[in-house]
Amino acid sequence: MDNRCSDRRDVPGEPGFEVLRHAVQCNCHISDARHAADFSLCIYLLKMREFYRWEQGIGLTETLPREAVGAWLSERESLWDDLLEAAYAPLPVFRQRIDPFDDAAINARLRPHGLIYGGGLGAGGKPLFFLGTLQRAERRDGLDVVVVADEHARDLAAPPAMLRDGQITVRRESLRRVLWERIEAWQWRKRDPRLGALLDDYGFDDDPDGALERITEHEIETVILHELGEARAGARLGPDWERMLGDLGRSRGEAYARAVRDHLADCLTTLPELIGRDDRPALQLYLAGLDGPRRTLFPALAACDAGDAKRLGQVVAIGAQHWSAVAGALLALWREGGENRGAAIAARAEAAALH
Repeated sequence: MDNRCSDRRDVPGEPGFEVLRHAVQCNCHISDARHAADFSLCIYLLKMREFYRWEQGIGLTETLPREAVGAWLSERESLWDDLLEAAYAPLPVFRQRIDPFDDAAINARLRPHGLIYGGGLGAGGKPLFFLGTLQRAERRDGLDVVVVADEHARDLAAPPAMLRDGQITVRRESLRRVLWERIEAWQWRKRDPRLGALLDDYGFDDDPDGALERITEHEIETVILHELGEARAGARLGPDWERMLGDLGRSRGEAYARAVRDHLADCLTTLPELIGRDDRPALQLYLAGLDGPRRTLFPALAACDAGDAKRLGQVVAIGAQHWSAVAGALLALWREGGENRGAAIAARAEAAALH
């Protein structure tokens, strides 16, 4: 393993932990070396700034040192150059070496130590690895649900939640970051007054860190509901859907296909549950957070009021049928083959926008 594959994060004093954390982080660096160029320049720079903040333990509300970030970025890109041809290494899990994609075997040994590991594929087929502290675990609708607290190793891409092999993993630290980025973007543009009203309700101006913690804790349930919806959507669409996403790579077609499935998952589970509970803060944040392809495809939902449960329920019920049919049409396009499947899939999804 390359001896440059390291960083300076503080770690718990668990026997063997540092060796394991180092190995996980090294695989993270290898994944980033291979896939960092997949991002647009703007997204890449934003992710690198956030990654530096995490790695150095700098709070979300603190200002980053510009020169230090620049020097670190150069060093990290140099490290990636060295690791570009490196292979993902087995993990030394307390004296037993295990394939880094064998989550079940790794976690069987880690969970008694209060740790949780993830090794799967994300958007564009990028391998995603992380090591964190297990906050809590439960069983929901036939799926294992684990919530991860502090993350001790991770890569450039850090999704707040993933569904893999019958397990929903929610990464609290990543969720908190995503929520902060949404709040920060709103502060710059202030396009949607619903988010401003929600922040006022949480007392954000007086205590931003405390408000962010309260919002994060509340939103964990919304994230779990979405992944439960993903499981239901996946059962409807079958294994070809994931094959299609893998075939499309990181493309416009993939982005629109993911947005269609997100809407299907949320219309099947997330939104009906939140409406039934009259969880207006969660609904308000959900509607204010619709952006990109999701907003483009479902303007009828974006225009809803979180307080109008009747209208919202009607739109969601229509959406469940609509997005199921659209997803089926996208799969049919993919199965037809052809060099321009990605463009055709994006165009078909856009043409099906629900107003």
